[in-house]
Amino acid sequence: MRAITQNEFGGPLTLTDVPKPAPLPTEVLVRVHAAGVNPVDWKTRAGGGMAGLQTFPFINGWDVSGVVEEVGFGVTTLKAGDEVYGMPWFPRAASAYAEYVTAPSRHFAKKPKGLTHVEAAALPLAALTAYQVLVDTADVQKGQKVLISAAAGGVGHLAVQIAKAHGAYVIGTAREAKHAFLKDLGADEVVDYTKSNYEGTDVDLFVDLVGGASPAPVRPGGLFVGVPSGVDRPVRDDIRTSPVLVEPDRAGLQAIAALVESGELRVHVDATFPLQEAGQAHALGETGRTQGKIVLETL
Repeated sequence: MRAITQNEFGGPLTLTDVPKPAPLPTEVLVRVHAAGVNPVDWKTRAGGGMAGLQTFPFINGWDVSGVVEEVGFGVTTLKAGDEVYGMPWFPRAASAYAEYVTAPSRHFAKKPKGLTHVEAAALPLAALTAYQVLVDTADVQKGQKVLISAAAGGVGHLAVQIAKAHGAYVIGTAREAKHAFLKDLGADEVVDYTKSNYEGTDVDLFVDLVGGASPAPVRPGGLFVGVPSGVDRPVRDDIRTSPVLVEPDRAGLQAIAALVESGELRVHVDATFPLQEAGQAHALGETGRTQGKIVLETL
């Protein structure tokens, strides 16, 4: 099968022929139709991110949408022919930049009805991050004020919608050119971070998707969540803090699919690239100016 490999951190991404994997008991073999591209991908390629957990030759990527081709012994939740999406193995290597992946069957869920594989591949890591922050960690409630930085990005634009689906009042930060996009997604307020530090805001939850933000906007008793690097410095003693690292989550994927199918969540794909152009996809992502997600097509 074809896969994108690298033999050293910082090295080139190369289209290579590698052995096709076979599923172990409780695993499935998935024919990958599309693979999502996330910041952790290019950070890991360069030697950051999850680099310390990987071995060479390394096949990057965690977001997958495809079709189950074979099931291992003991699998009861999926069958050959099922269309699935997921974020298997994270933070260990999932090797999603390839034509096939194997992983535990419960790292996947049925692909949301009505989505293409490209759209579905854009969801898992970003949507699970948003869902696990807002629902599992913060238990966001109707009427609460939620501030989301980088709100037009991969995680951010999904977090805006998930927070709104749970009845929150959502404030997003983005450059002015992206304000209309966020308003269309349901944001109640949008702040241009190049013109305002938004520290006068009084919110119940601040989801920092950039890193290093001040917790000043959080009201006493509120929650400050740092993604992706956690809270790396002392903060106020009158608020709660929590680091979050996304993890495979079949129940979360099913809840996300339900939001998609009810019309409460839509994913924006900014650009697609063929598998062999993974390097160009990373270069685009590293500009920090994309809106929504980048996806590789493997078919």
